Amino acid sequence: MIRRIREWRIDRMTDRVARRPHGRAARETYGAPDVHSFAWEPVLDALALGPDDRLLDVGCGGGIFLRRALETGCYAVGLDHSREMVKLARRNSGVEIVRGEATALPFADGAFTAVSSIVAFFFFAEPVAPLREFRRVLDRERGRLAVYTTPPELKGTPAAPYPLATRGHFYTDSELEGLAREAGFAEAGVTRPDGAQLLAARR
Repeated sequence: MIRRIREWRIDRMTDRVARRPHGRAARETYGAPDVHSFAWEPVLDALALGPDDRLLDVGCGGGIFLRRALETGCYAVGLDHSREMVKLARRNSGVEIVRGEATALPFADGAFTAVSSIVAFFFFAEPVAPLREFRRVLDRERGRLAVYTTPPELKGTPAAPYPLATRGHFYTDSELEGLAREAGFAEAGVTRPDGAQLLAARR
């Protein structure tokens, strides 16, 4: 009984703080002008966005990254499964924000030329399913993906602190690349910007 209560508390805290952010503290964190800014340039460099691109940001949080992405001239859409983050992102980003799940994206096949996901992949319990959805909504000729996530050696550090880290999913570089290939991506590779993991793939 005590263990179940402890696990429930960890789940509740993880949801409130990161997995399904809500509450005043979450709004302040994910609405901050520099939230996850360490990931912005590596992701943008990998995607090389331009005015003829259509970007989908999955797990967009408060939508701050989308404001930076718009500076490339691209068209952008954000998606998040947290009601509060959707509301926050709509206020912050100035672009279309959709509530939905990464495993069932509410978009047509080939609707985007690029998909990004920043510090969200960590929480996907079945990683191949969202990757297949990312690939499905990407353009057959120009589709590319950038996923910024946390490697296993950072478990227990400020990048993935306990007890939140017990609810995350970590992969080696080769495992992460293998997941993308299992999902059908023709090209995939992992780099290490500042010790994090950046999965870049082409449809």
